[in-house]
Amino acid sequence: MTIDPALIKQLTVFLTGFGAAFVAALWLSLIFWVYRDIRSRTRDPFMRILAVIIAVLLFLPGILIYLILRPSRTLEEEYQRTLEEEALLQTVEDAPVCPGCNRRVQLDWVACPNCHTRLKKVCDHCGKMIELPWNLCPYCGTPVAGMRGEPATADDELIPFDRDFGTHP
Repeated sequence: MTIDPALIKQLTVFLTGFGAAFVAALWLSLIFWVYRDIRSRTRDPFMRILAVIIAVLLFLPGILIYLILRPSRTLEEEYQRTLEEEALLQTVEDAPVCPGCNRRVQLDWVACPNCHTRLKKVCDHCGKMIELPWNLCPYCGTPVAGMRGEPATADDELIPFDRDFGTHP
């Protein structure tokens, strides 16, 4: 069986054309990929142009150079990371600290276990914890020790307190 040289020549031309079209399509697709990828990673126009030029002029070695030099995170990933850091800082800043020793304390602690500073006081009427400067229990509306209207002795009377409106008559 003999193979026709004209058929081999046509097959070679077809495969060469197909290979050249494949390489050209690969080259163009890599250029578009670099352009889209660098747009998601930086806002710097110079870096965008430089990345595309490297991909256009150097083709496969240019893609390797681009992969080495490109920013590691996209703008969206960087934004999410910044939000996470801000949330962590917010939780650290919002944590209550003892005024005596500046150590972190729990919201429901009455005293600091480190320096024994009193952090809250207990309402005599309902038993819930309230802040030290408060003169009125926000849970039951009862005046607490240290309030201006409270009598100095047991013989004095309290100023009547309207619990429905939180006011003195």
